[in-house]
Amino acid sequence: MKALILVGGFGTRLRPLTLSHPKPLVEFCNKAMVLHQIEALVAVGVTEVVLAVNYQPHVMEAFLANEQEKLGIKITTSRETEPMGTAGPIKLAEAHLNDGQPFFVLNSDVTCDYPFKEMLEFHKSRGAEGTILVTKVEEPSKFGVCIYNQVGQIERFVEKPKKFVGNRINAGVYLLSPKIFNRIDLRPTSIEKEVFPKICDEGGLYAMELDGYWADVGQPRDFIAGTLLHLASIRAKTSSSLASGPEFVGNVLMDPTAKIGQGCLIGPDVVIGPNCVIEDGVRLSRTTLLPGVRVRSHSWISNSIIGWMSTVGEWCRVEGISVTGEDVTIKDERYINGGIILPHKSVGDDIPEPKIVM
Repeated sequence: MKALILVGGFGTRLRPLTLSHPKPLVEFCNKAMVLHQIEALVAVGVTEVVLAVNYQPHVMEAFLANEQEKLGIKITTSRETEPMGTAGPIKLAEAHLNDGQPFFVLNSDVTCDYPFKEMLEFHKSRGAEGTILVTKVEEPSKFGVCIYNQVGQIERFVEKPKKFVGNRINAGVYLLSPKIFNRIDLRPTSIEKEVFPKICDEGGLYAMELDGYWADVGQPRDFIAGTLLHLASIRAKTSSSLASGPEFVGNVLMDPTAKIGQGCLIGPDVVIGPNCVIEDGVRLSRTTLLPGVRVRSHSWISNSIIGWMSTVGEWCRVEGISVTGEDVTIKDERYINGGIILPHKSVGDDIPEPKIVM
């Protein structure tokens, strides 16, 4: 069995993190985003994963060369010389994917509990040409809504409905039969707008409802919200992998190489990466520290992402969806509210209102 992950381009929505690393290699809950998906695919018997990329493919290949050996699968890249949309990459990778069996397609920004086994059973039981994983949202007017009958057969799509017609949306995870290759031309193509409606008209497209959490973590605010959901999922399954002790509140995921000083209060919804150092009296909540971060004593960080090898000085306050790139230094006693700080910068002034520091 095979799978295609739509990696895409420059990851502009997640800058400044993606100025240093391709988006799929940015750590989400202490693991590269794409590895969450690959490991879940391997667990249901996928033996080859193809990554559709058009940005820094050499970096992706170097990283994944080690991972494919660990996981015992084949990981290849399908390079786009121009952006090919969401269907074009499927046609471009046909030689890798088409072995006569259904294959998975995933958007690389999506995180969830990945019910791949259930999707396979659902897809086969209905003789579907395509199965779309759908998830419930509170504000369907912001999305394209799937309308389907009691057995999951999709009847139509309604884009950003002004009146309530349903609240299940495309979750960006598909299981497709090889017949779909005949429907796609080798050009930039949207699977949602140009391919799925045709399969729907012929009665071959089905929706399977997702139980559990779902998030698109492709931009900072959603990355932070998705972290909360993912940590809650870990708590429900394997709470022993979360940190425990008097200094931790709620769900905290901490790499064993990280070090924490005295009198800290960490959590809820905090991720601390490898080789991070947190000095005395630090307060963290709803925050991710990527590998190698140092937080100096008595600083307070909330709703933020601190990039690799960065340093937050003493008695700082960082909040408001602040994101630092790699190797940023925030000097002592600074207030950062919604700061987007590019890599290798030193910040010596307060940032009281959201701004980009270039």
